[in-house]
Amino acid sequence: MPGALPEGEPIPLDGSLPDGVADTAGAEGFGVYVHVPFCATRCGYCDFNTYTASEGVVSTGYVEQVLDELALAAKVVRPPRVDTVFFGGGTPTLLPPAELGRILAGIDRTWGLAADAEVTTEANPESVDPAALRELRAAGFNRISLGMQSAAPHVLAVLDRRHTPGRPARAAEEARDAGFTHVNLDLIYGTPGERAEDFAASLRTVVDAGVDHVSAYALIVEDGTRMAARMRRGELPYPDDDVAADRYLQAEEALTAAGLGWYEVSNWSREAPCRHNELYWRGGDWWGLGPGAHSHVRGVRWWNVKHPHAYAARLADGASPGQAREVLTREEQHMEDVLLRIRLAEGLPLAMLPPGALAAARDCLADGQLEAGAFEAGRAVLTLRGRLLADLVARALT
Repeated sequence: MPGALPEGEPIPLDGSLPDGVADTAGAEGFGVYVHVPFCATRCGYCDFNTYTASEGVVSTGYVEQVLDELALAAKVVRPPRVDTVFFGGGTPTLLPPAELGRILAGIDRTWGLAADAEVTTEANPESVDPAALRELRAAGFNRISLGMQSAAPHVLAVLDRRHTPGRPARAAEEARDAGFTHVNLDLIYGTPGERAEDFAASLRTVVDAGVDHVSAYALIVEDGTRMAARMRRGELPYPDDDVAADRYLQAEEALTAAGLGWYEVSNWSREAPCRHNELYWRGGDWWGLGPGAHSHVRGVRWWNVKHPHAYAARLADGASPGQAREVLTREEQHMEDVLLRIRLAEGLPLAMLPPGALAAARDCLADGQLEAGAFEAGRAVLTLRGRLLADLVARALT
C-alpha cells in the first residue's frame, strides 16, 4: 500500500507521528477503544483476537498492562478530550467491574472524559448480574451492548453460544434498572438451520425487551473457525445470500414498526446512535488499547501485536506494543471515506465523487439503489434495495 511502512516495524510511541498529526488529533472528536481479549469459551463462528484460559492466556496483570500502554500513548497525542470509550473483546465483563473502572479512570486522568462522553462495554448476557451492572454504572459506564445473537436454542447451539435464550432480555432489563442510559442487543441472522419464524421470534424478543438500539449482522463464515471447518466437511450448509436478504427485510420491517430507525446498514436506534461507531464510519480519530487493537489519527493507522503474551512482554520492556503502521494517501483516505459513509442513513455528498464515480452513482440511481429525492438534493443515500446491495454500491462509487 502506498505510504505503508514495512510490516513488523515497531511503532515508537515517542511523539514521532508525521508532522502536524499529533497536534491535530481529536480536533473533530476522539475515541478510545479498549480490547479485552478474554473469553470463557470460543464460539464456533468467531475469528476475533480472543483467547480462553485453556489456551494459556489469563487476565492477571492485564489492567496494569493497558495502563502502561496508556502512559505511552499520552506521549504521542493530546486530544482536547475523549468523547467516546468502547470496551470490546472478547468479553470485557469477564474482568471485575472495578478493574474495568480502573482503566476508564486511567483514560480520564490521561486525556479527560468529555462531560457527555459515551462509555460502552460489550457483555455476554451470562457475564453480568444486577450487582455487576450497578458497579459498572457507578464506575462511569452508561451504555452496554449485549450479545444475544438469537432467541432460538437450536440456532444458539449451531453458533456455540452458551447463554440460555431468555437471558439477554433479562440482562437488558437489569441494565436499565441499574441506570444504563442506552442498551443494545446484537443479533446474527442467516445461521444454518435458522427458519424465518426463528428470526421473527428473535426480533420480537428484542422489541419486547424495550432496548433503544439493535445491531443485526448476517452470519459471515471466516476461514480458520470451527464453523468453517464444519462446513467444509459438509456437516453444515453454507449461508445463503437470498435467505440473508429475506432476514434483513424482516429486521427492517419489525424494527421500524417498533420505532427503531436505521442509521447504518446494520444498526437501528430509537433515540441515539452509537457515537463511538459513528466515529469509525466518519473517519474520526481513536486510540486502540490492548493486543491487536487498531488506532487511527489523521490518516495514520497502526496496530498492536496480537497475542497477549507478546503485548505484555513489549510493555514489560518499556517498549511500544505496536506492530506496524501505514500512512494513508489522500486517495486511500477518500476511498475509505466513501466506503464507510455510504452505509450511513445520511449518505454522502455527491460533490465527494469524481466524474467516473458520479456516473456510477447515476447508474445506481437508475437501478433503484439510491434515493431519487436525496440525489436531486446532492446526496447519495441508499434505498432499502441499496442497503441489500451496499457492498456493490460502495465499490461502484469508489
